[in-house]
Amino acid sequence: MTKKYRILIADDDSLNYLYYKEILDNQIYDIIYVDNGLKAIETLKENPETIDLILMDMKMPDMDGFTATNEIRKFNLTIPIIAQTAYAYREDYEKAINAGCSDYISKPIREDILISKIEKLLKIYNS
Repeated sequence: MTKKYRILIADDDSLNYLYYKEILDNQIYDIIYVDNGLKAIETLKENPETIDLILMDMKMPDMDGFTATNEIRKFNLTIPIIAQTAYAYREDYEKAINAGCSDYISKPIREDILISKIEKLLKIYNS
């Protein structure tokens, strides 16, 4: 049987969550959803062994993705984190990588690109 990977999605837009659920919640991926960065940190701390990857929105209320990623990197250096943002400027990419993200994807999210990035990171971090 193929391992089922668990992906934590942190995004304050429930429509984005429904889109991710549609393309990721299947035989290969299981998803957990939170709507802000603080909840992402808490969820990862509560489930450190069962979450394989984080899809992190960079602009959220309460705690944005940059801050949440910085906080996560204080206690977990290995979990892959993909930054997702509506901004596609080079500075945004660099800011996300400097915050500790493993990769970056801009909105609107294309399914094929997202799946490719997830598969690449899961292969790197699980080998």
